[in-house]
Amino acid sequence: MLLQEIINIIESAAPLPLQESWDNSGLQIGHTDADVTTVLLCTDVIECVIEEAQHCKAQLVISHHPLLFHGLKTISGMTPQQRIAEQAIRHGIAIYSSHTAMDVQPDGVSGEMAKRLGIEHYSILSPAGAATGLGVIGDLPQAMTLQGLLQLLSTTFRQECIRYSNPTDRLLRRIALVGGSGAEFVSDAIEQHADAFVSADIRHHDFVDTLGTIPLFDIGHFESEQFTKDVFRRLLSHTPLNIIDAKSDLSPTLWYKG
Repeated sequence: MLLQEIINIIESAAPLPLQESWDNSGLQIGHTDADVTTVLLCTDVIECVIEEAQHCKAQLVISHHPLLFHGLKTISGMTPQQRIAEQAIRHGIAIYSSHTAMDVQPDGVSGEMAKRLGIEHYSILSPAGAATGLGVIGDLPQAMTLQGLLQLLSTTFRQECIRYSNPTDRLLRRIALVGGSGAEFVSDAIEQHADAFVSADIRHHDFVDTLGTIPLFDIGHFESEQFTKDVFRRLLSHTPLNIIDAKSDLSPTLWYKG
């Protein structure tokens, strides 16, 4: 299958013009006329992922986070990005990333979080267009206690340590979700009467500023976006491609539980 055909499938669901102005979604390395039979899926393009791609003879790595946010001035092996680019080119491995173009899709990053949690009838939290925007909001099948939601988040996102605020005795059902760094959308969650807000990279002052209002849950950046691989897999499920999840696709952040 030609790389361009694969790109067309992804971009039919997550068009590049929808990405943020600072982003660099799209083809990072490779030629669109290359033939692809095996694809490796990951969240971040790190060195061990490229090594894994070589081992499984993948001609394409599809990631959520782009390898290249800014142009490389040299390729001399002095940084991980330079070494990855060098190895990918040397071994004929193309790299494609769909970042904020996928973030704004209701069935993209945040929508996948909702599906994993069993949230029903979710809609866009912060609309950016007729059918796009960041985050989603919807209802759990049944209301649950804060402790119950913590356990559900921990199990679903494989995260033992979750930062949270505003412990409450109220039952929680209407949940707002934003994959990645989403603290700026807490006000949207409050306006839409969410019982809880789940995201990542929530700052100390975000917790302070919302004391006495809505419970905030920080599950970790990688953890909130790790299932984007399943979005890519579904998009390509009707192709003849051999699609593999990278075993080395692990969070770069380690959590200590004392």
